Amino acid sequence: MASTVNFEMELDQEHDLPYLAADLEQSLRLIERTLGIDASFRGHKVMFKGEQAFVDKAVELLLDLRDIRSEGYNVYPDDLRSMLELIKGGGDLTLKELMSQHVAVSKKKRLIAPRNRSQMEYIKAIRDKDMVFGIGPAGTGKTYIAMAMAVNALLTKQVSRVILARPAVEAGEKLGFLPGDMIEKVSPYLRPLYDALYDMVEVEKANRLIDRGVIEVAPLAFMRGRTLNDAFIVLDEAQNTTHEQMKMYLTRLGYSSKTVITGDITQIDLPQGKASGLVEAERILSSVEGVGVVYFTGHDVVRHKLVKDIIRAYDRHERRAEK
Repeated sequence: MASTVNFEMELDQEHDLPYLAADLEQSLRLIERTLGIDASFRGHKVMFKGEQAFVDKAVELLLDLRDIRSEGYNVYPDDLRSMLELIKGGGDLTLKELMSQHVAVSKKKRLIAPRNRSQMEYIKAIRDKDMVFGIGPAGTGKTYIAMAMAVNALLTKQVSRVILARPAVEAGEKLGFLPGDMIEKVSPYLRPLYDALYDMVEVEKANRLIDRGVIEVAPLAFMRGRTLNDAFIVLDEAQNTTHEQMKMYLTRLGYSSKTVITGDITQIDLPQGKASGLVEAERILSSVEGVGVVYFTGHDVVRHKLVKDIIRAYDRHERRAEK
């Protein structure tokens, strides 16, 4: 039986409170719910009561939160929640370690920070290698982080343009005839990429960059015949590429360019009998120098908690069906 301890933490009015006071109560409620310890505050004091290891982690978390915010960066409730879940699960990472791998996506210190070890390894791989495959289920941040790295590379002038591509494949349903010109027809398939982009860059600024061709959002078919120099290219939903499409795409990479290819090999929407280009590329290229492959699992889901539970339930169902 773990021993219960009481601990009081005195908050300094000049060095602590300016960075913790605004959402201190919300942070303490998160700590209580996730770690199962009592957390409260009165005046300038924060009180913890519970298992020693979790109390120590809660104190460390608040101090990391103070230090990060004192440098002018924001830490959002979802970041704290993910960090607390890692602590509860026995993880040895700290909030400061995760935030050290942050990705800046605006000059206003808007940060995208990894929320687990897989995301941290993914960011490191993208920084170190010119071609990275991010493979895993929905909700693990594969595309979002790749987009953040692309925006950051543009912001820091590592590349002169960003290209976001996706195969135009219907996800298990027939949409039938779509009105409009070619761009209007493929736009619904590219909407998720626009959504992620607008979440990181102000809409007006993003649209200006798109109009100037600095950021291009295009269906995969538009890549044919091009050589992409000085660019950061993200290929999303790559599990829905064919052998021919994937080979075509991979050979577009030009000088001073980097690409991230994301996909979920459990959700392939290709016609029956068509092999996934992502599955094949993973098998062929995983040992090639300069190519990185990062795998995500259901444990890495960072969307609503229910999404993680849904993925696990489907995995159990599919394993039973295979027996």
